[in-house]
Order: sequence, then structure tokens, then C-alpha cells
Amino acid sequence: MKKHVMMLVSMIFILLLAACGGNTTSKSSGEENKEDKELKEVSIMLDWYPNAVHSYLYVAQEKGYFEEEGVKVDIQFPANPTDPLNLAAAGKVTLGLYYQPDVIIARANENVPVKSIASIVRSPLNHVVFAENRSIQSPKDLEGKKVGYPGIPLNEAILETMVTHDGGDINKVNIIDIGFELNSSLVTENVDAVSGAFINHEVPVLKHKGFNTRYFNPTDYGVPAYNEIVLVTSDETLEKEKDAIQAFWKAANKGYQFMKENPDEALTILLDNQDQANFPLEEIIEKESLQVLLPKMEGEGAAFGSQDEQSWDEVAHWLKETGLISTIPEAGDMMVNIEE
Repeated sequence: MKKHVMMLVSMIFILLLAACGGNTTSKSSGEENKEDKELKEVSIMLDWYPNAVHSYLYVAQEKGYFEEEGVKVDIQFPANPTDPLNLAAAGKVTLGLYYQPDVIIARANENVPVKSIASIVRSPLNHVVFAENRSIQSPKDLEGKKVGYPGIPLNEAILETMVTHDGGDINKVNIIDIGFELNSSLVTENVDAVSGAFINHEVPVLKHKGFNTRYFNPTDYGVPAYNEIVLVTSDETLEKEKDAIQAFWKAANKGYQFMKENPDEALTILLDNQDQANFPLEEIIEKESLQVLLPKMEGEGAAFGSQDEQSWDEVAHWLKETGLISTIPEAGDMMVNIEE
């Protein structure tokens, strides 16, 4: 009898231990799951409404790459063109997509505390564009012609460098501020050429409206190969949120690799996330745009996102030569490689 009682007591004791152990395991698992769901929040402001150049971000979001790296990403659109830079500088958003020359100008002229942490598009998309049937063969031929631009000093500097490098006289070029009516001004022949049109957007849009064009690449005529789009953050944000930003970039890079290997699926994801009300997309335009973009998002021996100080110094020296800046910031104040 005693033997049976002792066996029963032993069994109860073992069951109690198992139950306690099970409860402990369950609690630990619950705590881990809770921690997994506590993602670090990262906000990014696009340079414009969603289009092909942003596909990698939407892929990373759709495929769960951001969550895999422990971040929750809020993708925002700008109300004003300068919002990505200004709001990133003010810490209102974690990251912004902007333009390398403008980052240098902001740092040099106003000491805006932002720096680039990754290159997105490694060379200019902004070209001098004109109708295919024009007799223009090189920038020097723009003498005596009307060239429209969107009122941005950088475009004037690009045009002057190109014409001068080609042996022309910029004073003989009639430069006209046409705002952002670039395509309509070309089609109506109000101007002979435009500076400020992007070969991944305006050019394919014109093509599919039956208006064929040719264009000059600024880098063929004395303009340094500046990064068209870079990823910026403020000095303070980088210091405080470096881990989250690095996690964001790791996921974004996964999105880029997927986009490169599966461009059609990436575009489908983009189209599902377009801003239909304000900036509806045409699939055929975005497909051509991505074909233009992909070779410019990586370079020979240069991985997506990587930057080098020499490029920043070259662009800064050119900006000083054009008079857009008076001092050249230290490269380390303008850029850093986020993966370092």
C-alpha cells in the first residue's frame, strides 16, 4: 500500500514539474514573440510620387524584408520638392531621397546637417533633350536656340558647362524659364531643347505620345558623373538610429536584388502601390524607365548603395567652379557609407 502511495506521489510531483516547466517555456516563447513584433520604426520620404526608381522599396515591404530585419517602414510622399531634404534635416522623417548636387549645396551654403548614406542612382538622369528631327548635333549647336529649363540654377550650370566644354558661347543660348512644362514646351515648339528632362520619365512619355527625341548626356560634356538620387539622413538621426537605419538598408538591398532579378514582378508590386489619384502610372512607361535605371543603380565594381569620397569631392569642386557654392565641405560631412 505504501509502495503504491509513494508511486502516486512521485507521479504527481513529476507532472507538477512538467507543468511548471511548460508554463515557463510558454511564457518565454510569448515574450519572444512580443519582442519580435516590436519593430523599430523608420520613415522615408520619396523624392516624388512612387515610380520605377522606388520599386525596390515596395518589394522590400511586400516581401517582408523590412520585418525580417526588425523595422517597420512608413513610405511618405513630399508635399514640396525640398521636403525630403528639409524634413530629414529636421528629424521629421528618418530618411529622404534627394539629389547629390543639392545635398552638397545645402551643406556648403546653409550648413544643413544632412549627409548621404547611400547612392541610389549613380549617374545623371537629367539630360538635354530635343526633337529627333532637329539639326542639333552637339551642345555648341544650341547657340541661337531657345532652351527651356525649370528655373533651377543647377540646370543652368549644367547647360553652361556642356556648351562651354563643346566650344560654344553660353551667352548666345536663349535660356528660358518654362517651369516644369518641359514636354509640352518641346511638343509645341516653344523651345528648341530643354534642360531638366529625365531620360527615364519625360523621354519615354514623349515617345509613347509619338514624339521621338534625342539627348545629350551631361557627363559627355564636362559635367561630373554626379549621383542623381541619394539617400539622406540628419547627422543627429544617424547617430541615434544607426542600427535601425542599417537594418532598413539591409532590407532595401534585398529589395533591390529581387528587383534586378525579377523586374516584371517588381513593377507589378510598384503598380499595386502607386498613388492613383495624384500620379497614376503607365506600365509600359515604368517598364522602360526601369530598363534605363538598372544599369545606373550599380557601376563597374561598385555595389548598389556604395559611395566614394572622390565622387563627392569632384562634384563639389565643379559646383564651386560654377559659382553655386563658395566653400567645399569635407567629404565626411557630406557622405558616409551606412554599411561601414
